[in-house]
Amino acid sequence: MPELRPVTMVSPVEGPRFSAAEIRAMQRAVINLFDRWGLTDEQAAILLGDIATRTFQRWKSGELGRGNIDLAARLSNLLGIHKALRLLFKDRRRGYQWISRPNAGFGGHSALDVMLGGQLTDLMRVRRYLDAQRGAW
Repeated sequence: MPELRPVTMVSPVEGPRFSAAEIRAMQRAVINLFDRWGLTDEQAAILLGDIATRTFQRWKSGELGRGNIDLAARLSNLLGIHKALRLLFKDRRRGYQWISRPNAGFGGHSALDVMLGGQLTDLMRVRRYLDAQRGAW
């Protein structure tokens, strides 16, 4: 496996930093999450920044690719969405199904439809929506 270099994510206010090992762990978690969400490899590739479908298939076989800032941000947002759903739904199955169900908050579209727009901001929109549903911490 190729050597992965640490990825540094910095925002105007000091943001999260992810090591190569943390990115690999997030990649493995997201592979499992996508399976629970019932996504196709093509949908997964779009959510991960329009990577090649074959690249995602290699990830599933254990060949995790190099991380970059965009990928780290996408993985972080996807896992944030998962966490929010786990907090909102006691029944895990309902949380996993929510992602594909029509939602008035998205104009009758599902969260998956929104995220399949392919932009990082599409993932962030769903995450912000769920965070708002949970209420302020």
